[in-house]
Amino acid sequence: VQLQASGGGLVQLGGSLRLSCAASGSIFSITAMGWYRQAPGKQRELVARIISGSSTNYADSVKGRFTISRDNAKNTVYLEMKSLKPEDTAVYYCNAERVVLVPFEGPYDYWGQGTQVTVSS
Repeated sequence: VQLQASGGGLVQLGGSLRLSCAASGSIFSITAMGWYRQAPGKQRELVARIISGSSTNYADSVKGRFTISRDNAKNTVYLEMKSLKPEDTAVYYCNAERVVLVPFEGPYDYWGQGTQVTVSS
């Protein structure tokens, strides 16, 4: 299974970005998908997570600004980021939790390669 993230980049204070992450491989099901971020010198932290039934949870710091969504048919998760702040600058990683493979192997967790988001002031 591979997770391919895209959509990062450089944006000004108050700007917007949309991240995408597509999971590919012999996937039967994915329980949850999410986005984490890691800024220099800091630990990786949860940004947003969505479970297959569309239940979501967000870090307090991004509530009201970020929206996570998922296309189950495409095994793809999106993160719409608005009103970006310099403190949102980090490498963003997508994650797939409890992935069951065909034919019914697992579950396993997977990580994408990370995409850089930089917000300039």
